[in-house]
Amino acid sequence: MFEKVSGVSIHGGVLDGKGTSLWDCKSSGKSCPIGAATLGFCNSENVIVTGLTSRNSQMFHIVIYECRNVKVHRVKVVAPETSPNTDGIHVQLSSDVTIIKPKIRTGDDCISIGPGTRNLWIEDVVCGPGHGISIGSLGWSLDEPGVKNVTVKSATFSKTQNGFRIKSWGKPSGGFESGVMIDDVSYKDIKGTSATKVAVKFECSSKQPCKRIKLENVKLTLKDEAPKALCNHVAGTASGMVQPESCL
Repeated sequence: MFEKVSGVSIHGGVLDGKGTSLWDCKSSGKSCPIGAATLGFCNSENVIVTGLTSRNSQMFHIVIYECRNVKVHRVKVVAPETSPNTDGIHVQLSSDVTIIKPKIRTGDDCISIGPGTRNLWIEDVVCGPGHGISIGSLGWSLDEPGVKNVTVKSATFSKTQNGFRIKSWGKPSGGFESGVMIDDVSYKDIKGTSATKVAVKFECSSKQPCKRIKLENVKLTLKDEAPKALCNHVAGTASGMVQPESCL
């Protein structure tokens, strides 16, 4: 863990979290330690990580928390598909972060984006197996900062549970409806195959409907039948070729 540092660079190398015994404990249902992230930066700025390999982390592989101006380029993350909570790169409460050309095979999100993230650029991702790229879960705390200006460009997903997703909590105090507002999200030039019948899902809150959702040139297929889109409490537009047929 690096805390309150500026100007730290890490080039190359291999970090092995040796998480197998902890994963086995968790899968057994026993009381187990929480586990540790392999590499963390907290309350830091002007950080560069390039060419690093992280293997078998106990939990998250790389964590960027309360940081500014961080560059993560050409890192490799490797963990079994069955390993729990082994997110590849987690960004939270941070701004001006760029993640370029990562190769991530893991048991959870390839990249997870937590509350308070601003100006995040992700490009040339190879992800899978894993859970895809996720914003959230958002809305756990009452006065939680939002996520703004996130770009994912040129991503390849292979054998992942999801592609891109935004997750939010429905809290009991709000009648189980999420109070998180999702606004101004664009999906452009996406093609591939879906593992499920519902290939595009906008399951939004009746309390805070999704708005300004844009689909442009999205083509998703299913092995033996046409996939479907599902929309609840969402407003937006579709343009170009959109398959499955848009429900916006």
